[in-house]
Amino acid sequence: MEKLSIVKIGGNIIEDESALQAFLKLFTNLKGHKILVHGGGKRATHIASKLGIESKMVNGRRITDAETLEVITMVYGGLVNKNIVAKLQALQIDAIGLTGADANAITSDKRPVKEVDFGFVGDVKNVAHQSINKLVEAGFTPVFCAITHDGNGQLLNTNADTIASQVAVGMSNLYETSMYYCFELNGVLKDINDKNSVIKHIDSKLYKQLLDDEIIADGMLPKLENCFDALKNGVRTINMGNTAMLTQENDNFTRITL
Repeated sequence: MEKLSIVKIGGNIIEDESALQAFLKLFTNLKGHKILVHGGGKRATHIASKLGIESKMVNGRRITDAETLEVITMVYGGLVNKNIVAKLQALQIDAIGLTGADANAITSDKRPVKEVDFGFVGDVKNVAHQSINKLVEAGFTPVFCAITHDGNGQLLNTNADTIASQVAVGMSNLYETSMYYCFELNGVLKDINDKNSVIKHIDSKLYKQLLDDEIIADGMLPKLENCFDALKNGVRTINMGNTAMLTQENDNFTRITL
């Protein structure tokens, strides 16, 4: 099977022009087929504030009412996505910017109301990996923003980490798929106050131990849940760390396997 890399970047890279440019150069140098997934929450919060729209969060997750969805669609699908696509074109990567609605690539169900009504937020239901693969085989590099749709005309704000892992699962039917979560830390840390305490390899057994010891908690919990779900469904390896892990010289990141 041919190799495919799926890379997810978050708001801290997107917000820093020089960090974004440096990341995109590293992404460009990745060999073989690749797909990029990005968020943009910080930019969306900033633009919403300029428009006089309050951003409401519960446990770090955004409440997406109708007004907020308009801002997210403009920012994720327009401003952030097209900026990244243009920068990739400048680096000779033939990128194509997408939401989950394009080519019916990613459909979601609107999250049901339990304790909290998150509004127009989607939980991924299906990834049309054959449709995405048509773009990959045609020589394009898909760049997905964190928007999906319900198949009935409704766009939905969707967690970018989840999109990355579900696209990776879908594409692992066709490729030997590796996933890279790029964020500001060097990797999963043994001690949150020590940036150099990177746990270099986590498998299922160690993962359970880290959960029991409450070393993995807060925002890292859903990230690692996504990781192990993807690994159980065909993804080969997952790497977590800062953008330097995309260089062959760097081994100071976390590699996650079953």
